[in-house]
Amino acid sequence: MHQTNNPDALLSRELGTRQLAATIFNYTVGSGIFVLPAFAVLQLGQAAPLAYVTCAIIIGLVVMCFAEAGSRVSATGGPYAYVETALGPFVGFVAGCLVLATGTSAAGAVASVVARSILSLAPNAPVWVTPAFILLLVSMLVAINYRGVKTGARVIEAITVAKLLPLLAFVGIGVFFIEPSNLAWEAVPDMSAVLGTAGIVIFAFSGIEGSLIPSGEVKNPAKTVPRAAFLALGAATLLYLAIQFVALGVLGTDLANDRTTPLASAAAAIAGPTARTILVVGAVISMFGYLSANVLSEPRGLFAFSRDGFLPKVFSSVHPSFHTPHVAILTYGVLVAAIALSGTYETLAVFANLSALMLYFLCAIAAYVLRKRDVRTDGEPFLAPGGALVPVAACLSLAWLFYETVTWKQFLWLVGVLALIVVLYAARALRRRRSVLGTA
Repeated sequence: MHQTNNPDALLSRELGTRQLAATIFNYTVGSGIFVLPAFAVLQLGQAAPLAYVTCAIIIGLVVMCFAEAGSRVSATGGPYAYVETALGPFVGFVAGCLVLATGTSAAGAVASVVARSILSLAPNAPVWVTPAFILLLVSMLVAINYRGVKTGARVIEAITVAKLLPLLAFVGIGVFFIEPSNLAWEAVPDMSAVLGTAGIVIFAFSGIEGSLIPSGEVKNPAKTVPRAAFLALGAATLLYLAIQFVALGVLGTDLANDRTTPLASAAAAIAGPTARTILVVGAVISMFGYLSANVLSEPRGLFAFSRDGFLPKVFSSVHPSFHTPHVAILTYGVLVAAIALSGTYETLAVFANLSALMLYFLCAIAAYVLRKRDVRTDGEPFLAPGGALVPVAACLSLAWLFYETVTWKQFLWLVGVLALIVVLYAARALRRRRSVLGTA
């Protein structure tokens, strides 16, 4: 079909507060909460909930920055669009690449864990079943979102309910099996240890960066984005704290002994092997929900790159019947499948964390600049309580977290990725300059 100069105008605004909140919640509550409680206990003992409180404070500041920026810039691309509008095309390109790197690596990690979790129930399955399952899973998600953002959002809403049931049951039943002595602190950990643990646990809180990418398909974004962001992250934080308290109260520091399925082990201690199986199935549903939200949101980043000239125009094509960026969706599916088949969960999760922290930092700066310039594109913007102090506090807390968490090897890894991004941007600029000279 004929493409206008503004491909965003061809997209259908179907996402309201409920749908966007469900997307953010599914993006946030993925695989991390089923694994990280053991890590938190291993690092902090009975004081493990401190890591979640620390993450909630830091992410709360970040969410306020995202909420204000998202209420001011309604174009498809989410964080990429916010940063590009505030800080220019180069920094916007860096942010867009970080969004894509975070989304694809996290999706690849979770897809591989879904396959391993399901196959753990069938340990004698042949080796080829794992890659076949990953391909089938990604293909199904691509097909759902190819047919329309409303279809994808409905699937996400249904999965939100399905994933909550086993987790709420775990909390509701497990609270009666808590041994108070398991929650008694033996010592107060120092702030360095808390931040170091929070730097890993924050993987369970990340996701808002990807879930806001479909901003061009959100109804009344100036109101919808802040409401959905606070609703989803508030619910996720309360759920995480409740799960950590119950799991720790049931197993105590023994929770750290199972690094793969600690919640399932806690459930088994409460109600036997059947409960363990239910939690494993619940984890699979939860991770499927994360992947559904991921495949709904992330391809819009490729769409935005194409719209702004960083990728060929074909990626900003919009399907004439479904009004979806179908080429971007198909391409993203191929990327996720390739990454899931080639990487490990641990490596991909660390890379997703590093990219997300850097992206949050850029978005906090963007929120400050957008407020200072009073940028508004779709209604009266949300004003974060505390004004300019919020993005400043977000930047300082993220820098502190980064310092306490990232090793030199990981830092050099991130520098290498940023250097590659600079090279790609320079190559694009050179191509465009030659094109202009060639037509002059």
